[in-house]
Amino acid sequence: MFIDVVPNGRSAPAVLLRESWREGKRVRKRTIANLGALPPAVIDGLRVLLAGGSVVARPQEVFEIQRSLPHGHVAAVIGMMRKLDLPRLLSRTVSRERDLALAMIAGRLIAPASKLATLRALSPQTASCSLGRVLDLGVIEEREIYAALDWLGAQQERIERTLARRHLKDGTLVLYDVSSSYLEGRCCELGRHGYSRDHRPDLLQIVYGLLCDRDGRPVAIEVFEGDTGDPSTLPAQVEKLKHRFGLQHVVLVGDRGMITAARIRDDLKPAGLDWVTSLRAPQIQALAEDGALQLSLFDERNLGEITSPDYPGERLIVCRNPDLARERARKREDLLAATERDLSRIAASVRRRHAPLRGKAQIGLAVGAVVDAHKVAKHFALSITDDSFTYSRKPESIAREARLDGLYVIRTSLPAAAMDGAAAVRAYKELARVERAFRSLKSIDLQIRPVHHWIEPRVRAHVFLCMLGYYVEWHLREAWAPILFHDHDRAAAQAQRVSPVAAAETSDAAKRKRATRRTDDGLPVSGFRDLLDHLATLTLNLVASPHAPNAAITLTANPTPLQARALELLGLAPMRVQ
Repeated sequence: MFIDVVPNGRSAPAVLLRESWREGKRVRKRTIANLGALPPAVIDGLRVLLAGGSVVARPQEVFEIQRSLPHGHVAAVIGMMRKLDLPRLLSRTVSRERDLALAMIAGRLIAPASKLATLRALSPQTASCSLGRVLDLGVIEEREIYAALDWLGAQQERIERTLARRHLKDGTLVLYDVSSSYLEGRCCELGRHGYSRDHRPDLLQIVYGLLCDRDGRPVAIEVFEGDTGDPSTLPAQVEKLKHRFGLQHVVLVGDRGMITAARIRDDLKPAGLDWVTSLRAPQIQALAEDGALQLSLFDERNLGEITSPDYPGERLIVCRNPDLARERARKREDLLAATERDLSRIAASVRRRHAPLRGKAQIGLAVGAVVDAHKVAKHFALSITDDSFTYSRKPESIAREARLDGLYVIRTSLPAAAMDGAAAVRAYKELARVERAFRSLKSIDLQIRPVHHWIEPRVRAHVFLCMLGYYVEWHLREAWAPILFHDHDRAAAQAQRVSPVAAAETSDAAKRKRATRRTDDGLPVSGFRDLLDHLATLTLNLVASPHAPNAAITLTANPTPLQARALELLGLAPMRVQ
């Protein structure tokens, strides 16, 4: 017997219970009953019974979901880690420490948190995602997570050497920059008070320097005491490049506060390294006053090369950006106006009849706080006595500074045959890639701060762990560029750029993507963190029968089109765990 659905013109189709048999070469049918009046669920049940199955009253009596864990973001991160051969990079030997280190690196991307919070997220009973199950970590003890962190720190030099072999070679550009992060507590062995980029001068901090290849891919990181000046970190990097990585010649790109004259004389030249950096504003002013820098050079172009006896054996590439000039002029005028507004209040308090401000020292303290806040004291003439205060702008000083608005000078030891002026400007601007790495490390993605560790080796291991997390993130961003707000057609954008001095261009494809918030194939465009959050809704489900709860199977949910595309770009299918 079988159920046959027969079309019935404009009326509802007839649902018939029929049987068939063969007479010779002919097949005959006979209708046993008309099932059209029965509910569709009953008809479906009869169809299952006729096919040899069994029907129960409720689906829960057959299957139940024992656990549902966010999984898609884990699949993406672990898939990329395996694609990068990160397990082998950490150690060729399978070990408990290696598996836990991989879990902590993935955890920095999935849900950055303290080590104890990561431990809870990985444990079977308190898991917040499928990471522990995918890596088959089982029950984790607190001491194991810290032992794995110590183990990872001990592998740092070897891992960085391997990354250098992958991404650096003789003659290549190496980007280097420094940042800092504050600490919790006052017992850290590396903690010092210093210049706080986090605007937390009340807290101890550490300083760390990041080495990247010219694409911004991290290769090595080193932690210094919190009061270490930027130039003081450079000798360690030269030693690392020359001896630990075995590179005979590289071009180090660093900002003007990093590669100073002293560092060039004492570190870079003796090591045989070339450099690309820039000059500070007083150095540019000195060039203009000495006549080496002629402003008429930029009447018809925005880039030119000059030489100066103050920089023997070096090339100076002078650039002028009109947009930058206008922005600096606007900002200076805003600061001057803000300073005048605050100084006028002090002058009024000195002139008032009731309880005037008196005393040269007291007036000077108030004035000093204002000019220090706005950093334009050099443009004001101040006159302070015990009972008077006057101020005025210095037109000559303002005009002297304004002449150089929009000008910056790239300084390099490379000959023109090895790198022309335009390439030197582009190389220096690639330092922005390291700044983007610091933004991801410190705040938006990996949250290196605040640092809760106190022991020096663990602080270093924590920072290295975050660097490895960014290494994975960098490759994820590159793979997902077509569905992120990133410019995925950089070649077209570079072709549209008329000059390396001008602002970076965006490709037409990226403009279209950002305007419509859709890709060309209709998928929504996301930020990196939003995409990870969306992938997390692709769940891993543990399904079992109530009658056999220990015989569970794992099934992933069906991916959305965006999830499927994200996994496809990584060369992955939704992962299943047995």
